[in-house]
Amino acid sequence: MAYVSIPKDLTRIKSKFAFGLTKRQALCFGAGAIIGVPLFFLTKSFLPPSAATLLMIIVMLPCFLLAMYEKNGQPLEKVAKQIITTRFIRPKRRIYQTNNLYAVTERQHKLIKEVQAIVSAKKFVTGKKSGGGHQTRSSQTRSGNSGRRNKAKK
Repeated sequence: MAYVSIPKDLTRIKSKFAFGLTKRQALCFGAGAIIGVPLFFLTKSFLPPSAATLLMIIVMLPCFLLAMYEKNGQPLEKVAKQIITTRFIRPKRRIYQTNNLYAVTERQHKLIKEVQAIVSAKKFVTGKKSGGGHQTRSSQTRSGNSGRRNKAKK
């Protein structure tokens, strides 16, 4: 009785389109043939046949690589994009930075206090002091209240 081996990982099986090739491979081989064959016939009249054949192979090679090369299930253009991104676009040294929420809220609180001090100082200078109980720095120093807590002496 004839046995047929069935692979356990069915995700690696690709559907064949024509002549045992996938659609991607057939398209890339067709593009290579459309570019390479006319180039050969145009250049063989003024180049030796071996040089015209070599030129045709060099021009068709990228199309064949796009069709056949695959690493870890990814085609050549995805692998090339990842290599270019990691080598040239992203920084070489990545610094570990944490997002300290306490520091962010503390900074925001300081900024809010600073903005309130500026707004209340403008209102005091223009003579439109609000009765909201906010004191400016100049009014705090005149009244003797510096706004700081008394530190315990050690």
